Amino acid sequence: MRLSEILEGIKRVLELAERPDREEYMLILKITLTGFLLVGAIAFGVSSAIYLVSGQAPASP
Repeated sequence: MRLSEILEGIKRVLELAERPDREEYMLILKITLTGFLLVGAIAFGVSSAIYLVSGQAPASP
C-alpha cells in the first residue's frame, strides 16, 4: 500500500465523518466514565483481596 493510497483513504473517511451531537457526545462520555469506574473498582477489589490474603499492602511503584 502506497502513501498516496493511505492519504486518499484518510481523506475519504474525514469527508464522511461528522461531529456527534450533544446527546451522542454525552452518551459516549457516560460509557467511557462508567468503564473507568468499573476498571478502577476491579483494581481496588483485587488490591484489597491481596492485602487481606497476604496481610501486607501491595508495593508502591
